[in-house]
Amino acid sequence: MKRALGTAALGGGIAGLLDCLYATVLWGFLLGDNPAGVWQSVAAGLLGKASYEGGNATALLGLALHFFIAFVMALVYVLASRRLPVLTARPLLMGVLYGAALYVVMNFVVVPLSAIGFHAPSLKGSMRVIIPHILFVGPAISLITARRARTG
Repeated sequence: MKRALGTAALGGGIAGLLDCLYATVLWGFLLGDNPAGVWQSVAAGLLGKASYEGGNATALLGLALHFFIAFVMALVYVLASRRLPVLTARPLLMGVLYGAALYVVMNFVVVPLSAIGFHAPSLKGSMRVIIPHILFVGPAISLITARRARTG
């Protein structure tokens, strides 16, 4: 279990960092929000609209929540890979598929159950969110998991 936690921490950390950079650049700079607002929106899942009044403290909470969620996503993949060898045998394909599945779970299960609630995403908004899951999050988790499975 110690190795699984280490793999999840590494995979989730890299996936979380890649997604963090994408979100901060896209929403925090290119689309006119500010970086703190990006992470306050993550904290809104826990605190609701009050997160936007919390300044840097709620931005840091959002960032911590983001990395915690990435760790859990990676841990689920690592543990599943013990029973489903295809997850480590075909890591790139499985990572892309896992990224798509994570998008669905986050946007149609986790967010609706949070303090934010469900909001039907636009096609443009969906594309902006699914792309990093498919290109960065899922593959980072799957490739780290496969690599550590081979060296373990």
